[in-house]
Amino acid sequence: MDSEFEKYADIVLPLAGPVFTFGVGGELAARLAPGHGVAVQLGARKIYTGIVWRLHSERPACRTVKGIERLLYDEPLMNGGQMRLWEWIADYYMCSLGEVMRAALPSLLKPLGFSQEEFDLRCFRPRTLKWVSLAARTATAEALNETFERLKRAPRQYEALIELADALGGELFGGAVPARRVTSDTAVLRALEKKGIVTVEEREAAGPQAVEGEFVLPLLSEAQQGAARQIREQWQRLDTVLLHGATGSGKTEIYITLMAEQLAAGRDVLMLVPEIALTAQLIARLRRVFGDRVTSYHSGLTDRQRTETYLRLNRSRGGEVVVGVRSSLFLPLRHLGLVVVDEEHDGSFKQSDPAPRYNARDCAVVMTRLCGCKCLMGSATPSLESYMNGLSGKYGAVRLGERYGGAQLPRIVVSDTLRAARRNERRSHFNRDLLDRMAGALERGEQVMLFQNRRGFSPYVECDDCGWTARCPHCNVTLTLHKSEHALRCHYCGYRSDVPVRCPSCGVGTPSPKGFGTEKVEDEIAALFPRARVARLDRDTTRSRSGYERIIGDFEAGRTDILVGTQMITKGFDFSRVSLVGILNADNLLNYPDFRAGERAFQLMTQVAGRAGRGQVAGEVVIQTSQPAHPVVVQVVAGDYEAMARTQLADRQAFFYPPYGRLAALTLKSGDHARLHAAAAEFGERLRRIFGRRLLGPQPPAVDRIKGEHLLSFLLKIEGGRSFAQARRLLAEEMARLLSDARYRSVKVVCNIEP
Repeated sequence: MDSEFEKYADIVLPLAGPVFTFGVGGELAARLAPGHGVAVQLGARKIYTGIVWRLHSERPACRTVKGIERLLYDEPLMNGGQMRLWEWIADYYMCSLGEVMRAALPSLLKPLGFSQEEFDLRCFRPRTLKWVSLAARTATAEALNETFERLKRAPRQYEALIELADALGGELFGGAVPARRVTSDTAVLRALEKKGIVTVEEREAAGPQAVEGEFVLPLLSEAQQGAARQIREQWQRLDTVLLHGATGSGKTEIYITLMAEQLAAGRDVLMLVPEIALTAQLIARLRRVFGDRVTSYHSGLTDRQRTETYLRLNRSRGGEVVVGVRSSLFLPLRHLGLVVVDEEHDGSFKQSDPAPRYNARDCAVVMTRLCGCKCLMGSATPSLESYMNGLSGKYGAVRLGERYGGAQLPRIVVSDTLRAARRNERRSHFNRDLLDRMAGALERGEQVMLFQNRRGFSPYVECDDCGWTARCPHCNVTLTLHKSEHALRCHYCGYRSDVPVRCPSCGVGTPSPKGFGTEKVEDEIAALFPRARVARLDRDTTRSRSGYERIIGDFEAGRTDILVGTQMITKGFDFSRVSLVGILNADNLLNYPDFRAGERAFQLMTQVAGRAGRGQVAGEVVIQTSQPAHPVVVQVVAGDYEAMARTQLADRQAFFYPPYGRLAALTLKSGDHARLHAAAAEFGERLRRIFGRRLLGPQPPAVDRIKGEHLLSFLLKIEGGRSFAQARRLLAEEMARLLSDARYRSVKVVCNIEP
């Protein structure tokens, strides 16, 4: 062992590579523990934040070993359960611990710099507040009275001291109050401090403190009580339970009841939701019950807010509720008792880019095993994987079929767009069936929601004379027209261009919008119903936290009559005045080229339909489609989830798709088209020697060029009963072999497990 180092530490850095080993010496050797955040120098100059993963006495084989620069925080940033979860994610999703670190920690907790000064500037510093107290020399009644006498000639200081004494109240001697409670300016307090009359000190600003007290819980119906009882019973033998409850059945009331039991025992609750927009309404509802025990965590918060939340929870003694999107999975909840995954079927729980490409729902199930807590997943339309796990007994399964408060499920009407066009009963993108019902709902003072699964004004513009379409120069896709910006935008790389007045190809025609997105729907509805107040909820209108809170708040308060939106409006909202929901183009959902298209179409249509009739007003849903006899449409109208599941599962079993097999999607990328094809041919040949017919490809994906890089895809299917861990190991070896080949240095490989 080196004389200068007593031990060594394996450090995880936020890089796509292996862990690095550094020496630990001096007093740091006694203080350092796994999970600690440290500053280390890598290479000649660059200083990174790292996480201590393992302490040992094995000197690495390299000639020189660098030491850790310093410890960043007294307390570890992670606990053992988190570390085990990171390791599982890195192994299962075939990425490095450093890539997990990049996703898991708030940005201010992982600064880097090219010098100590630059690193220190980027380090997180907690917010501080000034606190004021009486100094030791005035900490008795007699001394304080004498001080008041002396200050009569300095009226501003005299008034400030009286104000401080009033603020301290019963803690006059020995207490302290925030300086903001004393209205005098800083100069007056500084003068009193200089005279030794008061003490001013900086303290770290504390986050919201949990208030003790009884919870006022919602009253559960008999059906809800029965479901809650079954969940508790199944938790006796299983860690995870699936609550399959109809839309509007009151799943949230059951969540709240079970949360309260955990909080009463001093344990924490993590509630995962699929969409930021959903958190505002849900958090308001939870805070009415649990008060300041409820914390939100999502990308709508600032970097500082996320960092302060992370550090506060790291010191928490338990009894908190955290509501957030998939990244909340990585928060340091040391006393975790329950993880609730609401709308567990939702695709937003899966991260597609960058690595780690994890599914927060599946990780939550693993976390229950690693941390010794329980998991409750809820949905009106469970994913087929979860549904099968419930049938097989891997998960507990509880059914809640009736709506809360006696509300009825909405009546669903299918409106044939082809038939409406033939009969001249179609205005723009709306059938008369839908327009007549909208007019009736608005006359009665009720609200309407319209779902169109595409944002922007128009998916593309086309020249009517020569057929030219505006395309992204970096991606093989058409540019979407955004009328509010009067611009064409690429939704893959962000490229933006002005709308051409004349066709760039023929110079004669005028490019015109084709198809329709939410922005165009909003415009046309405003023209058709000029007295109605119309709003739009999509990625373009919810770029800021205040944006989505304002839109949802206005609709909830009845200040908006018609809400037009994308998938965001399907996710768990509860608006009691909504009596009508319109699905404008179901064909987009039904004709998508993906093995999950049928399942997702059923889920989306059922979920958006479930927004109607949740109060005392009867609900109605109009589905516009050119395929009224499509099996999925028929199943949605009948509300027959089991029929959909039987149909889709039969197809998947025949072709070894999940849940009857595991998938790994591989994408090769390169700016060099010829080199990409050569690499794909060689890579595919090697993989086929190992996996045979289980490998599909290479083939170009639907969008085969993004940000200037050409793409080719493979799909690996491993049937049930075969070792997926072994398949991943063999796959990783072949990926490493390809990437180490000097001929293919420009080629990148992206591996997406369970896409």
